[in-house]
Amino acid sequence: MEANMAAPLPSRCGFFVQKKNRFCKMVPGKGRSFCGEHATMVSHEEGVGGSRRITCPLDPKHTVAQQNLEKHLKKCNSREKPRPVYYVENINAGRVDRDQELPEDLVSPCPPAGLQQDVEDRTLSHPVLQEELSDPRNGGSAHKHLKQQASLLGHLQELGLLSRGRCFVEFGAGRGKLSHWIHRALQNPEGQGVAMETSQDLQLLLVERCSTRFKVDGKHQGSADPFERLQVDIQHLDLSKVPVLREKALPLVGVGKHLCGAATGESCRDVMWPSGKGLGPLVYPIQ
Repeated sequence: MEANMAAPLPSRCGFFVQKKNRFCKMVPGKGRSFCGEHATMVSHEEGVGGSRRITCPLDPKHTVAQQNLEKHLKKCNSREKPRPVYYVENINAGRVDRDQELPEDLVSPCPPAGLQQDVEDRTLSHPVLQEELSDPRNGGSAHKHLKQQASLLGHLQELGLLSRGRCFVEFGAGRGKLSHWIHRALQNPEGQGVAMETSQDLQLLLVERCSTRFKVDGKHQGSADPFERLQVDIQHLDLSKVPVLREKALPLVGVGKHLCGAATGESCRDVMWPSGKGLGPLVYPIQ
């Protein structure tokens, strides 16, 4: 450790995290110098006022005191939780058997407004992100994501999908930045000096299988337009069973920015199949 390196914050862990180039900010136990995660990395702390820490059997990304393992397994965020009503195993996984017969309404050709084989690669933009795109404080990575989000909003607007009276389903939402900008764009639509209408004419649904930190939708708590998260794998999500969608019966618009190939296929099935299951009219997905 360099002589001029800053000391840890008062009452905080004394372990220096090389990757972050700073001391750990976790609070250690009473009478200890290191937090639980880093106590195992310094030999003089092991066994002092506590037990040996081991890797959590449910998630190897964190550790737990061996003597507290049984108690930890009951509350660990990675434990298996009761499955929600919209969980239907492998509903969007596609065909298991190549010879399996599918219902005729699921194999009929998509209408002209649906998916197309020839897709033109175009980068569009949207005025709601111009200020952020022009901010020099945004580094290269942040600017890349903003440019992608602006292009997706531009495509939604060009297709006539960026309007209220719909439910936007963001697949692979992560922190929820895309839904955040969709909401911002619809707060005061371009060329309309009108305030938001009632909360019944817009719904933002964020689908993410992992627990995510620093979620942007948390900033919209108390907003007139509801944000709702579904922590479930897209492969097992049946949108026709989501209570808020059955209640509002709004047209669905599926969006996604962080999807791999398999998740893209699963999302398309999830958005297109619910038509005729009691939900609102179908609007085809965009990514």
